[in-house]
Amino acid sequence: MIDYLLAYPDKLLTPLVQHLELLVVTLVISLAVAAVLTMASMYSKALARTLTYLFSIIYSIPSLALFVLLIPLTGLGTTTALIVLVIYNQYLLLRNFLAGLEGVDPAIIEAATGMGMSTMQILVKIRLPLAKKVLFTGIRLSAVSTIGIITIAALINAGGIGTLLFDGLRTMNTVKILWGAILAGGLAIAADALLKLVEKRLGGWGQTHPATLKEPSIKETP
Repeated sequence: MIDYLLAYPDKLLTPLVQHLELLVVTLVISLAVAAVLTMASMYSKALARTLTYLFSIIYSIPSLALFVLLIPLTGLGTTTALIVLVIYNQYLLLRNFLAGLEGVDPAIIEAATGMGMSTMQILVKIRLPLAKKVLFTGIRLSAVSTIGIITIAALINAGGIGTLLFDGLRTMNTVKILWGAILAGGLAIAADALLKLVEKRLGGWGQTHPATLKEPSIKETP
């Protein structure tokens, strides 16, 4: 295996870079879409239930089957892979985002509302800081899931580590199979560990505790 790495480093590096590029683009788009859907769902319980149910059904469909369904419309390649990945991520992200934001103690929200804080202020200063652990859990699950599905997306010419893995399976090349499995598994573990580290570093970011909610003093009143 080491001999293969030294002889053909580009055959390992190129798929890895392609995998990372598709992962980053997918997560950025997925987070943007999930943020919009979450904001809309916060104002409508019916919409929240409908979206969660819809995406849960889609998430239950095997990724390869969904790729095949989209190929007649969007063709082979990264476009089809990106669409499927973003759709799959919505279930994991939306479910965790809603659970985190709606799981904040109603007494805290009531206290903030009584102080005159707007809905957006409550979201930014109260809900997000208190719910960040659940939010990051959703992002971690989404990242790991995306890495796995990108591997399968190699079957539709989307590139990535899957090209190395499936080429090894096709030619019965054990070295390629092992390197593909190592890179895919290692990337998933590394992404999960990195996001956990970021979550830990941001542990004190913007935290708002009920004890810190107080009525403004006379000097603070305009």
